[in-house]
Amino acid sequence: MTRTLSGKPSKQRAALYKTHANRRRRILSASLSTELKTDHGRNSYPVRKGDTVKILRGDFAGIEGKITKIDTKRQRLFVEGVSREKVAGTQSNVSVHSSKVMITKLNLDDKWRADSIKAAAATTNSQEEA
Repeated sequence: MTRTLSGKPSKQRAALYKTHANRRRRILSASLSTELKTDHGRNSYPVRKGDTVKILRGDFAGIEGKITKIDTKRQRLFVEGVSREKVAGTQSNVSVHSSKVMITKLNLDDKWRADSIKAAAATTNSQEEA
């Protein structure tokens, strides 16, 4: 996100929409469950396809499912099992904002992500011991 000193919501929103793609991924982060917080020593982590999340707010609150798609342009997540029936009778996937979900299980199929999570946990544990 570009640095902005303004407190105006319109300027904050504009800065969010103008951010580069590599920074948008970091903005799309969600809080971790209490078990994951204690295990990894972090409060939040950027979401990825395959993470299991629990929806905390809105019409679908309480539903838990895997992330099937991430729309970084609109800053939305699509969760498995979260859909709405259209008038014609077809199903339409409903998007959820990342701030309204909690990560309950991390997708560690990517070895780089797994290594970075382990490294981050190791540094926080070593700082706590010191």
